[in-house]
Amino acid sequence: MMRLKLLLSHPSVPVMLGAVGLGLAILLMQGATWQWGFVVLGVGLQMLNEYGLHRYIFHLKPPRRQWAFDLLYQAHYGHHDFPTNHQLFFAPIWVALPMLAVNFAVIYGLLWMVVPLHALSLAAAIVLVGGVATFLGYEWFHMTAHLNVSKTRVERHVTQLHNQHHFRDFSKWFHVSPGGEVIDRAMGTAIDREALKRQQRIEFIRTLGMSPDDPRLVAARLRFAQRYDLSTEDIARAARG
Repeated sequence: MMRLKLLLSHPSVPVMLGAVGLGLAILLMQGATWQWGFVVLGVGLQMLNEYGLHRYIFHLKPPRRQWAFDLLYQAHYGHHDFPTNHQLFFAPIWVALPMLAVNFAVIYGLLWMVVPLHALSLAAAIVLVGGVATFLGYEWFHMTAHLNVSKTRVERHVTQLHNQHHFRDFSKWFHVSPGGEVIDRAMGTAIDREALKRQQRIEFIRTLGMSPDDPRLVAARLRFAQRYDLSTEDIARAARG
């Protein structure tokens, strides 16, 4: 119940639940039985989207310009800086909603060129139901990985791999959703047990390998301290590494 309350407290989650509801309504009203099978395609595409966004956007090399750094700090760097801060667990609404809009527009546009009569219902199945439901699953598992709570076997597995991303090698294990490790293995971003034994942990505890007192990090922490409830002690501790 505590996890559900925390999940629903994030602004984008109720909107995404509404998107799933809209997709189901479109399928029920306009979709044929066979079109429900495309929900599975949406699951797979969203897992690829999750990997690509995390690896290639959220883990961009830290920009020199502070305004660009601050955007990425809100999107993801801050989560690596303060991995137990509840307000930094979730994708910001200004990331989630544009991604939803772009994904729907692209899929709908492609389908309209091929099967215009079914474009809306198929896009609803792929993006609004399969894709958004998978995104909400990602948010649940990611939140759970960072909480000290009783976990299912699947949640423990996700937590183990995600902890390796945070505290062993931030350039590996970009998936979070269960089953996404297949993508990491295919893309060469998995770590094996022997590699873990050789890994110098201290370099990866730091935020994306940056010095803990990097001026960009210090400026971002101060700027967003009130928004993320960062105390003076939290900021001072982070600067010490």
